[in-house]
Amino acid sequence: MRAVGALSSLCGALSASMILAAVLLTCQMIWVRKVNNASTVWQTETVIYLMIGATLLGLPYVQRLRGHVNVDLLPRLLPPPMRKALACLTLGMALVVIGIMLFYSIDLWYVAWSRGWNSDTVWGPPLWIPYLAMPVGFGVYLLQLATDLFAVIFNIEKPFDNEAL
Repeated sequence: MRAVGALSSLCGALSASMILAAVLLTCQMIWVRKVNNASTVWQTETVIYLMIGATLLGLPYVQRLRGHVNVDLLPRLLPPPMRKALACLTLGMALVVIGIMLFYSIDLWYVAWSRGWNSDTVWGPPLWIPYLAMPVGFGVYLLQLATDLFAVIFNIEKPFDNEAL
């Protein structure tokens, strides 16, 4: 559980770094366009890839902190055994959905890598690089969800506990 938590935290730090890089790159892009009156070739696409990658790599960290949107009225009204069952059901369903997303994202990444796909822009970076954020993000997210389910089943954490870690 600690290893998965550390991996999720690493993803969170990487995600925050990517957001910072995107902000700094946006400032540089504005400077180049408005002050230097020059064109930008790669900056916009890079910022888009960084923000999408940051979102995907941030998923496990947000799950670790229980930061996703949560409507906890029903769990608060339920007795503890039913609360635990609801937590197991929702985590199990999330595992299935994210497992499907992981499967297809691995397939997409592999096709982009094996066929040498590049972006259709002037810059034209290889697409396997930004696509890699999908299987990595979904993979670590899946591990974090499985860890959370394990913790609820074996009473290590309370179901729907927002005070986690």
